[in-house]
Amino acid sequence: MSKQTLHSNPIAALLFVLSAAIVSTGLFSTLYLVHAEQTKSLHDRLGGMPAITAVVDDFANRLVADKTVGGRFASADLKRFKMLNAELVCMATGGTCQYSGKDMKTTHNGMRISEKEFNIVAGHLVKTLKKFKVPKQESQELLAIIGSLKKDIVE
Repeated sequence: MSKQTLHSNPIAALLFVLSAAIVSTGLFSTLYLVHAEQTKSLHDRLGGMPAITAVVDDFANRLVADKTVGGRFASADLKRFKMLNAELVCMATGGTCQYSGKDMKTTHNGMRISEKEFNIVAGHLVKTLKKFKVPKQESQELLAIIGSLKKDIVE
Protein backbone atom coordinates (compact mmCIF):
# COMPACT_ATOMS: atom_id res chain seq x y z
CA MET A 1 0.00 0.00 0.00
CA SER A 2 1.51 3.36 -0.97
CA LYS A 3 2.09 6.28 1.40
CA GLN A 4 -0.20 8.38 -0.76
CA THR A 5 -3.09 5.90 -0.37
CA LEU A 6 -2.62 5.83 3.40
CA HIS A 7 -2.50 9.64 3.67
CA SER A 8 -5.46 10.25 1.37
CA ASN A 9 -7.67 7.50 2.74
CA PRO A 10 -7.99 7.45 6.54
CA ILE A 11 -9.99 4.20 6.51
CA ALA A 12 -7.27 2.43 4.55
CA ALA A 13 -4.71 3.77 7.02
CA LEU A 14 -6.77 2.53 9.98
CA LEU A 15 -7.17 -0.93 8.43
CA PHE A 16 -3.44 -1.07 7.73
CA VAL A 17 -2.59 -0.20 11.33
CA LEU A 18 -5.16 -2.67 12.72
CA SER A 19 -3.86 -5.43 10.47
CA ALA A 20 -0.32 -4.79 11.61
CA ALA A 21 -1.42 -4.77 15.24
CA ILE A 22 -3.37 -8.00 14.88
CA VAL A 23 -0.46 -9.82 13.25
CA SER A 24 2.19 -8.46 15.62
CA THR A 25 0.27 -9.19 18.84
CA GLY A 26 -0.79 -12.71 17.95
CA LEU A 27 -4.43 -11.68 18.05
CA PHE A 28 -4.82 -13.25 14.64
CA SER A 29 -4.04 -16.68 16.11
CA THR A 30 -6.54 -16.15 18.90
CA LEU A 31 -9.24 -15.00 16.49
CA TYR A 32 -8.57 -17.99 14.26
CA LEU A 33 -8.83 -20.42 17.19
CA VAL A 34 -12.09 -18.84 18.37
CA HIS A 35 -13.52 -19.09 14.85
CA ALA A 36 -12.37 -22.71 14.51
CA GLU A 37 -14.03 -23.63 17.82
CA GLN A 38 -17.29 -21.95 16.78
CA THR A 39 -17.35 -23.82 13.46
CA LYS A 40 -16.93 -27.27 15.02
CA SER A 41 -19.99 -29.49 14.83
CA LEU A 42 -22.13 -29.90 17.91
CA HIS A 43 -21.03 -33.55 17.88
CA ASP A 44 -17.39 -32.47 18.24
CA ARG A 45 -18.16 -29.78 20.82
CA LEU A 46 -20.00 -32.39 22.92
CA GLY A 47 -16.84 -34.52 22.95
CA GLY A 48 -17.57 -36.96 20.15
CA MET A 49 -18.94 -40.46 20.43
CA PRO A 50 -17.28 -41.37 23.77
CA ALA A 51 -18.98 -38.44 25.52
CA ILE A 52 -22.29 -39.01 23.74
CA THR A 53 -22.25 -42.69 24.72
CA ALA A 54 -21.58 -41.80 28.38
CA VAL A 55 -24.43 -39.26 28.41
CA VAL A 56 -26.86 -41.67 26.72
CA ASP A 57 -25.92 -44.43 29.17
CA ASP A 58 -26.64 -42.24 32.20
CA PHE A 59 -29.79 -40.84 30.60
CA ALA A 60 -31.20 -44.30 29.80
CA ASN A 61 -30.48 -45.53 33.33
CA ARG A 62 -32.42 -42.55 34.70
CA LEU A 63 -35.39 -43.37 32.47
CA VAL A 64 -35.49 -47.00 33.54
CA ALA A 65 -35.37 -45.98 37.22
CA ASP A 66 -38.10 -43.32 36.91
CA LYS A 67 -41.40 -44.14 38.68
CA THR A 68 -43.56 -42.58 35.96
CA VAL A 69 -41.87 -43.59 32.70
CA GLY A 70 -39.68 -46.50 33.81
CA GLY A 71 -42.41 -49.06 33.16
CA ARG A 72 -42.27 -48.26 29.46
CA PHE A 73 -38.76 -49.70 29.39
CA ALA A 74 -39.46 -52.89 31.40
CA SER A 75 -39.37 -55.17 28.36
CA ALA A 76 -36.98 -53.06 26.30
CA ASP A 77 -33.58 -54.26 25.15
CA LEU A 78 -31.68 -51.59 27.10
CA LYS A 79 -28.39 -52.23 25.29
CA ARG A 80 -30.08 -51.68 21.91
CA PHE A 81 -32.00 -48.65 23.23
CA LYS A 82 -28.72 -47.05 24.32
CA MET A 83 -27.00 -47.88 21.03
CA LEU A 84 -29.84 -46.42 18.93
CA ASN A 85 -30.03 -43.27 21.04
CA ALA A 86 -26.27 -42.76 20.81
CA GLU A 87 -26.46 -43.20 17.02
CA LEU A 88 -29.36 -40.75 16.84
CA VAL A 89 -27.58 -38.08 18.89
CA CYS A 90 -24.36 -38.62 16.96
CA MET A 91 -26.06 -38.22 13.58
CA ALA A 92 -28.33 -35.34 14.66
CA THR A 93 -25.39 -33.34 16.03
CA GLY A 94 -23.24 -33.60 12.91
CA GLY A 95 -21.28 -36.78 13.61
CA THR A 96 -20.56 -39.38 10.96
CA CYS A 97 -22.80 -42.06 12.54
CA GLN A 98 -25.71 -43.56 10.70
CA TYR A 99 -28.89 -44.03 12.72
CA SER A 100 -30.02 -47.63 12.21
CA GLY A 101 -33.41 -47.33 13.92
CA LYS A 102 -36.85 -46.44 12.67
CA ASP A 103 -37.98 -42.83 12.40
CA MET A 104 -39.43 -41.33 15.59
CA LYS A 105 -43.03 -41.33 14.40
CA THR A 106 -42.94 -45.03 13.53
CA THR A 107 -41.03 -45.94 16.69
CA HIS A 108 -43.48 -44.21 19.01
CA ASN A 109 -46.70 -44.85 17.05
CA GLY A 110 -49.42 -46.29 19.28
CA MET A 111 -47.45 -45.81 22.49
CA ARG A 112 -49.71 -42.94 23.56
CA ILE A 113 -46.87 -40.96 25.07
CA SER A 114 -48.23 -37.91 26.87
CA GLU A 115 -46.72 -34.47 27.00
CA LYS A 116 -46.16 -35.03 30.73
CA GLU A 117 -44.09 -38.14 29.97
CA PHE A 118 -42.15 -36.34 27.26
CA ASN A 119 -41.34 -33.55 29.72
CA ILE A 120 -40.19 -36.07 32.35
CA VAL A 121 -37.86 -37.65 29.80
CA ALA A 122 -36.58 -34.21 28.76
CA GLY A 123 -36.01 -33.37 32.43
CA HIS A 124 -33.83 -36.45 32.82
CA LEU A 125 -31.80 -35.36 29.81
CA VAL A 126 -31.31 -31.93 31.36
CA LYS A 127 -30.13 -33.53 34.63
CA THR A 128 -27.74 -35.79 32.74
CA LEU A 129 -26.29 -32.88 30.76
CA LYS A 130 -25.75 -30.98 34.02
CA LYS A 131 -24.12 -34.02 35.64
CA PHE A 132 -21.63 -34.19 32.77
CA LYS A 133 -21.12 -30.40 32.89
CA VAL A 134 -22.10 -29.92 29.26
CA PRO A 135 -21.79 -26.18 28.51
CA LYS A 136 -24.98 -24.14 28.27
CA GLN A 137 -24.69 -23.44 24.52
CA GLU A 138 -24.24 -27.11 23.62
CA SER A 139 -26.99 -28.19 26.03
CA GLN A 140 -29.41 -25.72 24.49
CA GLU A 141 -28.55 -26.86 20.97
CA LEU A 142 -29.01 -30.53 21.85
CA LEU A 143 -32.27 -29.87 23.70
CA ALA A 144 -33.58 -27.93 20.69
CA ILE A 145 -32.83 -30.93 18.45
CA ILE A 146 -34.57 -33.32 20.85
CA GLY A 147 -37.46 -30.87 21.29
CA SER A 148 -38.00 -30.83 17.54
CA LEU A 149 -38.85 -34.55 17.75
CA LYS A 150 -41.73 -33.96 20.16
CA LYS A 151 -44.35 -33.74 17.40
CA ASP A 152 -43.40 -37.28 16.30
CA ILE A 153 -43.32 -38.75 19.80
CA VAL A 154 -46.25 -37.25 21.74
CA GLU A 155 -49.77 -38.38 20.77
